[in-house]
Parts: sequence; structure tokens; C-alpha cells
Amino acid sequence: MTEIDTIKRILIIEDNMGDFLLISEYLEEQFNQLDLEHVSTCKQSLTKDPGSYDVILLDLSLPDKSGEDLVNEILRFAENIPVIVLTGYSDRNFAIKSIGLGTADYLLKDELNPDILQKSIVYSIERKKVFNQLEYSEKRYRELFHLSPLPMYVFDKSSFKFLDVNQAAISHYGYTKEEFLTMTVFDIRPSDEIERAKSIILNDEDPGMKTPGVFKHLKKDGELIDVEISYNEIDFEERKALLVLANDVTLKFQYIEAIEKQNEKLKEIAWIQSHVVRAPLARLMGLVNLINMTEEDDQEVDKKELLQHILNSTVELDNIIRDITNKTEQINIDQIR
Repeated sequence: MTEIDTIKRILIIEDNMGDFLLISEYLEEQFNQLDLEHVSTCKQSLTKDPGSYDVILLDLSLPDKSGEDLVNEILRFAENIPVIVLTGYSDRNFAIKSIGLGTADYLLKDELNPDILQKSIVYSIERKKVFNQLEYSEKRYRELFHLSPLPMYVFDKSSFKFLDVNQAAISHYGYTKEEFLTMTVFDIRPSDEIERAKSIILNDEDPGMKTPGVFKHLKKDGELIDVEISYNEIDFEERKALLVLANDVTLKFQYIEAIEKQNEKLKEIAWIQSHVVRAPLARLMGLVNLINMTEEDDQEVDKKELLQHILNSTVELDNIIRDITNKTEQINIDQIR
């Protein structure tokens, strides 16, 4: 099935019956099994269902509305359906302007023929499909951008000014969107990180996705955070810009640092257990052995002195165990927030 075969219904908004009949003849010559619907006023057209038509042909001068007001009204009514303007020579300048308003094409009635009309309709429908796809893609991008749970922002690659920020960035950094849009990306960085960031931005000529590493960022309240940056170059409102994803890894780094400190303490505790604890424990074992080997009536052995040595060793061992306990309690990872 060709593109022509898929075109079944056309709405013609034309108040001149002679022009309507001529247009109808041209259409029936080019399209098979075509259902044409005709209205002569803007008001009549607004009672129709635009989604039931493949294309709308619009005369620029109607009894109840004309010119820019008419074009805007019909474009709102048409939604995603292409609108082709039909005009006389006197309306040529405005017909060109109507393209800027959103019409798909304009045709001069005095130059109209079946081939021109057929090509304009087919091309307009295809262009509208592409435009609708681009519009949908842009809508999806904006949804992904603004609904992302991670802070994202767009900034101008030349001026470094913020062009857009998502809600996650607003919530995380503490600035309002209006405040962001008066700032540059260097305003959320400590002074000693600005040159590093500027060097990366200015020397980057690769348009692909990059992850240059972790940077320090400043929140509005002055809190310093660690942020893992990923970015990609995009065209934003006809400007070269960078789309940035800023993943706050501060908590992750705090956990890693706490675990490293905990590991050092555990190593220290292991050394204490293998070296320091053994000394009083060995003395205790020796003293107990000595007592067991001594006869009850052996006058050469002062048992009180032996018991005192045992007591001293147990006190020393108790202090060592307390020290071990204190070291294990010095870092509590669960307290990191």
C-alpha cells in the first residue's frame, strides 16, 4: 500500500464553491476512495472531529474569520493533523508567514493543479509525522529530565550559565529554579575546584558521554558534598550546552572512610590480641602451674606473693580487654547519615 492509498478523509474549509469544486476534482483525480468533507466557515469546522481526517485544506479568508486569527484557531483545532493553506496572490506574504505559525504548507490557488496538490498533501503528512515524533521525543526527554530522582542540569558551554535544572537538583542544592538561572556552574563549586572544572569543559571536544570523576560541590547552606559527574553535549534552544547528571556520593565516601578506619582498628585489635594479651595470660598460666606444683607445707614459696602476682596479671588483662572494647566502639557506621 502506497502513501496515497492511506489517505482517506480530507476536510476542506473553503467558502468559495467554485474553488471547492475545482479542488475536489483535483483530489478525486489523484486519490482513491477519498471521503471529502466541506465546510464554509471557521465555526462549522470547529464542530468536527479533527482526529478523523488525514489533512485539512484551509482557505485564508472565511466569512466569520480570516488571517492570523483564523490560522491560529484552526491549528489549535487540528492538533496533530497537518493544515495546508490555500490562498490567492494577494495573500501570498501572509501565506508564507503562516508556515511560521505552524501550517504544513501553502498553495497558490492560481497555480494549483492535481500533481501539486497531491504532492503537497503527501509531503505534509510525512513531515507532520516526523514533527510529531520529534515533539514526542522532546516531551519524553523533558519527562526523564524533570522526573529523574538524581540532580540534573543543563548549562551553556560558552557562558557556563545554567539553562535548566530538574526538581531533584532544586531540592538537593537548596536553590530555587529562578536562583539557578541567574548562576553559573562555578557558583556551586569551591574556589579551588573552578580551574579544574573549567579546563575539562573547555578542552572537551568529544560529543559523547563522559564521566570525568568526582568533584566537590557547594549547597546553598554551605555544605560541601562529593559529586560524581557524568555529562553529554546537547543542543539546547540553539545553543551548545552540556547536560549533566550529578550523583551525590558523599555518604558513600563516608561509609568507605569509616570502613577503612574500622579495618585499621580491627588490625590493631588483632595485633593486641596476638601480642599484648599473651604476656599477662602467659604469666597467669605460669603462676597457676607454680601453685599446683608447690607442696602445702613448702616454706620457701610465699603463696601470698604468688596470689598478688596473679591479681596484678588479671588487672593488666582486664585493662587490655577494656582497651580492646573501647577501640571497637570508636566507629559506628550506622551513625553515618
